[in-house]
Amino acid sequence: MYRILLPLLLALLLVGCRPAGDEPALMGDEPVVMSFASPDFGIHAFLWWKPDTALRDLQLINDMGFNWVKQKFPWRDIEGIEKGQFDWYRTDYIVDEVEKAGLKLVVRLDRQPFWSEPLDNQWQDNGPPADPADYGDFCGAVAERYRGRIGAYQVWNEPNLDREWGLRPPDPVAYTELLKVCYTAIKAADPAAIVISAGLAPTGTDSTQAMPDEKFLQGMYDAGAADYFDVLGVNAPGYKAPPELSPVEAEAEEYGGGRWFAFRHVEDLRALMVANGDGHKQVAILEMGWTVDEVHPDYAWHAVDEATQADYLVRAYQYAAAHWRPWMGLMVTIYIADWEWTPDDEQWWWSIVLPDGTPRPAYDALKDMEKE
Repeated sequence: MYRILLPLLLALLLVGCRPAGDEPALMGDEPVVMSFASPDFGIHAFLWWKPDTALRDLQLINDMGFNWVKQKFPWRDIEGIEKGQFDWYRTDYIVDEVEKAGLKLVVRLDRQPFWSEPLDNQWQDNGPPADPADYGDFCGAVAERYRGRIGAYQVWNEPNLDREWGLRPPDPVAYTELLKVCYTAIKAADPAAIVISAGLAPTGTDSTQAMPDEKFLQGMYDAGAADYFDVLGVNAPGYKAPPELSPVEAEAEEYGGGRWFAFRHVEDLRALMVANGDGHKQVAILEMGWTVDEVHPDYAWHAVDEATQADYLVRAYQYAAAHWRPWMGLMVTIYIADWEWTPDDEQWWWSIVLPDGTPRPAYDALKDMEKE
C-alpha cells in the first residue's frame, strides 16, 4: 500500500502543493535516454486516402525542414474484416513514400475493428477491444511488416476521455493493459522502434466522461506502466496562453482558470515522471497548436489570430529548446490539413496548411524557424 501511495504523495508535493512561481522538479537522478533529438520536429498529416495529396503534403513537410511525420494507422482499416485478415495497401504506400521523402514516421495505433468490440459496447468510434490480446497481435503484425521502417509508435490517443475509450469511464489500469500488450508485441518484432504512450488530453474535469491527465498518469504508474513505454506521450494545446506562460499564471480566469490551460502544463506531467522514478525518459508532445477558430463555441473562446498562431508555435519550440533539454523529445504540430476538411470541421482551424495546400502564416514561420 505504501509503495502505491508514495509516488502520488511525492507528485502532490511537486505539482499540486507547489507554491506559486516555484519551478517543478523536471530532472531525475539518471541521465536522460535520448530516443529523439531535443527537441525534435514533427507534423501531423493525413496521407491515407488520396495519394496525390499525400505526395504534395510530404513535399510541404520536407520544405519546412521538419524530420517526422505523424500518421494514423487505424486498426479498423487494416484488420477490419476479421482477425488475421490484413489490408496493407495504404500502409505500404505511406511507408514507401515517407521513406522516399527522407522523413521519419510515427504512427498512431487505435480505432478498433468492430469484430473486436465487447458485445455490450459495440459500434464505438474509438474504444478498447474485448480482448487486449487482439490489439497486441495487431501491434505486432504492423511492427513485423515494417521492421526498421517505422521509427515510433503512439499507443492509442487520449484514453483519459470517454469519447476515446468507447464512451466508458476512463480507466488507467485497463489502458495500461493495452499499452503492455502493444509494447511487448512491438519490441518482439522490432526492438529498435520507439514506443510512446498515448497523448493525454489536458483537462481538470474528473467525472465518468474525463479524468485529469495528471490523475490518469499516476494511475498508469500505479498499474505498472513504466515498464511499457520508452517515451511519455502528452498533448499540449496552448489555448489562449502564450507558450511561456506558467501553469500558475494559467489559473487566472482570463486564461481559462486551470493549470492545464498552459502549454507549459507539460512540466506538471514531467514532474510526475520524476516523482515516479521515470525521469530518465523523454517526453513527446503528440499534439500541439493554437486554433484560429471563429465558428465552434467550444474552441472560439480561446482562438487567436493567424499571426499570433504563427508566433506562438515558433516560440513554443524555442521555449522547449531553451528550457526543456534534454528531456523534451518529439514535438508534433497540428496539422497539415486533411483534404476533406471544411470550416465546419474544428480541425480546419488548427491546421497550418489548408486542405488545398495553401500555407497559413504559421507554416511559413515554422519553415523559417531555426532548427538546431
